[in-house]
Amino acid sequence: RNRQWKLLGKVAVTFVRKMMISLVSISFAAFSGPSVVFAPARTFLKMQASADVTPTEAAVEIPPFDPATFAKTLPGITGPLGFFDPAGFCSTDGASNEQVTEGKVRFYREVELKHSRVAMLAALGFPVAEQFHPLFATDDAPSFSAFQQTPLQTFWPAVVFVIAIFEVFSVFTFQNPASRSATGEPVQPWTIRLDHEPGDLGFDPLGLKPTDPAELLAMQNKELNNGRLAMIAIAGMIVQEGVTGQKLF
Repeated sequence: RNRQWKLLGKVAVTFVRKMMISLVSISFAAFSGPSVVFAPARTFLKMQASADVTPTEAAVEIPPFDPATFAKTLPGITGPLGFFDPAGFCSTDGASNEQVTEGKVRFYREVELKHSRVAMLAALGFPVAEQFHPLFATDDAPSFSAFQQTPLQTFWPAVVFVIAIFEVFSVFTFQNPASRSATGEPVQPWTIRLDHEPGDLGFDPLGLKPTDPAELLAMQNKELNNGRLAMIAIAGMIVQEGVTGQKLF
């Protein structure tokens, strides 16, 4: 009978040990399971948070507008001088000691093109009119003083009106002085709209404007270079006739 009680005791002890091991295993699985389940979620949240921050930080680091760099992308930058701006109109502070915007650079180019075209017409008409002037008699005077010897000086309002017809269209190419820029600041005075192509008046009756970008750039370079030369030439003609009082030829 003692042997039977000893055997029952061993069986009971073995059963209790197995029950304890099972309970410990279940408890370990219950506590360790969530760490396995939630660990990827925490990792994903960290990755998502870092991914959300990176574009915002990159968007803040936008370089400021560089007028010289923008001007170098426009037509007219040719050899041998390349980008030539000794007066600093396109420098960071500008020749007028103000921050130069894209609209201001476009205004400079619009002014250059307009003066170039007028100078090319003047450089041709100045010497030709001295040799051939069928509309008004000038007593064979030099072009420098021919205007004062014709009836044109008696009706200046009509001359100004004709010039205004062409000039009024350029008003619509300017930015509205009462508007504001993308940063919320008032626009700079005397600036051209950013969507306006400098020198484009929408007037091409002969269809000379090329459709190929490379050919268009070549034509724009030729127009600017010839216009710059014409501005120097007509200035020299006027000075020469003003000093000598005689015709060029």
